[in-house]
Amino acid sequence: MIVVQPVLEIYASDGFALWPVAEFETYGFLPLSGVLSPAEVGTAVMRIADYNDIDPEDDSPPRPTDPLGAFLHGLLTMDDLLSPGGLRVTDTATGITFLPGCCNGLEEWRDWLEVVDGDGRASFGHDPSPLAERLGSTVQLTVDAEQDDSPVIELPVAELRPLLAGAERDLADFLKLAADWAAQHLPNHVTPVTTALAQALDLPAPVVPSKP
Repeated sequence: MIVVQPVLEIYASDGFALWPVAEFETYGFLPLSGVLSPAEVGTAVMRIADYNDIDPEDDSPPRPTDPLGAFLHGLLTMDDLLSPGGLRVTDTATGITFLPGCCNGLEEWRDWLEVVDGDGRASFGHDPSPLAERLGSTVQLTVDAEQDDSPVIELPVAELRPLLAGAERDLADFLKLAADWAAQHLPNHVTPVTTALAQALDLPAPVVPSKP
């Protein structure tokens, strides 16, 4: 069976204390869906905010002085938001796993649609260098295109389309869950945080819940 999951690359929390988070090892992957625990959602929000935490440009608003505002500043002010990770494809029959490489992001997940309905080819980062190609009615997923003997997953194009639709639903379900989480843990920032997360995942922003 082929399983496709949107995954976020996670670092260890290293004493993060602005809201509750789960413990993960650095360079692990957190599958995003609508069934995460509140601490796992907190971990995902922390990771996306931290990944976009850069010093403001000259024409950007100054970074707030309070710890929460300072940490969220990049997430809430940057024009182009990033989410490290991508789609993970697992062939449960062979044990082969196709992982996003370095510098790939969930904001680019729609590149997969090029494989099934576009020019038929997309790459997803480097070290390793995963490559997806449409060859007739089959999609070939090469785990590392830089290796001649790289493991490969093959599946029909017709099978990949609904799997990608399922991954998109998982992302949308996570975003709804994150909106509910933000209403509880970041009530003064719930709308901008939810909107920023939607941008970082290349999804429409969901309806933001009212403050509790």
